Amino acid sequence: METTIKKVEMKFDAIKTMREIRDKLSLEIMNMTYEEERAYLDKILSKGEKQIPK
Repeated sequence: METTIKKVEMKFDAIKTMREIRDKLSLEIMNMTYEEERAYLDKILSKGEKQIPK
């Protein structure tokens, strides 16, 4: 009995996208105090944005 493996080409890489978003966010909040971070994140969440602003 032979085992065959089918390779499926992914059109969307969720892990890569998540890492990119996390890296952008980390750079933006890197030098902020805790209070500044909270205000920044609350502002983003209150807008209902689904992506981190560039």
